[in-house]
Amino acid sequence: MAKYEERRFFMRQSLLVLSAANKVPLLSIIKKSVPTVKLIAGDVSANVLSSYFVDDFWEMPLLKDIEIDYFITYCKKQSVRYVIPTREGELLHFAKWKDVLEKEEIYVMISNRSAIELTSDKLIFYQTLKEYGYPVIKTSLNIADIESSSFVIKEREGAGSKNLHINIQKDEAMKVWPRLDNPICQPYIAGKEYSVDIYMMKNGKAKGAIVRERVLIINGESQITQTVHKPELAKLAMDVAESLNLYGHVMFQIIEDTNGRLHIIECNARFGGASTLSIEAGLDSFKWFIQEANNQSINDIEFKPPTKPLKQIRYSKDLII
Repeated sequence: MAKYEERRFFMRQSLLVLSAANKVPLLSIIKKSVPTVKLIAGDVSANVLSSYFVDDFWEMPLLKDIEIDYFITYCKKQSVRYVIPTREGELLHFAKWKDVLEKEEIYVMISNRSAIELTSDKLIFYQTLKEYGYPVIKTSLNIADIESSSFVIKEREGAGSKNLHINIQKDEAMKVWPRLDNPICQPYIAGKEYSVDIYMMKNGKAKGAIVRERVLIINGESQITQTVHKPELAKLAMDVAESLNLYGHVMFQIIEDTNGRLHIIECNARFGGASTLSIEAGLDSFKWFIQEANNQSINDIEFKPPTKPLKQIRYSKDLII
């Protein structure tokens, strides 16, 4: 598509980012990727940073209080054609609505319901990947099932650092276990932790992947991240994503232990906190999503990963207005 036609195609259409909160880097990268789309941030609180970095802001009701007809009415009124969920708790909700919204020409960057249910449940995720023969980290509802000198205890569902306990001994694991709502146990494996961002196309194939080393992690989020050349790791993540029939931007967390063996930890079927680095590195997920939503094939678009490593440092910055 010619440059002029591309600009004209994107004009007067809106993209809604849900749970925008303080996700300014995400909003900035969307503006850079699809600059002529009207960008709307949605959040249940009006007192969030995102409201200062978008074209419009929606102080939306709690998700549990939104009926689908109300959501469609809002989208039609604001010319919202594209929706980006950014929070784990939104995924299943919008996966259920996906087909209905598409009939209204409102497209959500999200996998189907069965894929979301599978990736959201860490125990089912483990059981499924084990059946496929992938090197997934052992996961159990019983600490006694895990043979390890130290453990990782986390919630069975959800993402982030809430109720996450890493590299703890068995006696401590037994103490924290009752404090979690629905705990699972994994062995603690020493090694390097990587995130793999992937864009999955409508045809079920991976468009490309960027592997990031998580150099500095604070409260479960990467504060310093750099791209690395790990083709075997990228292929593993893409193979798994295709096996699970995922769609849109998805992210895997994988550990390479001290013997070079790979262990798949989990999959977040959404855009991650530090995934903006992968967009800069050539994984143009938002533009590809919009093109596919409008029945434009992206099969022949060349994916060009960086030839040199890119490093991302996440830090606070002042805005004076």
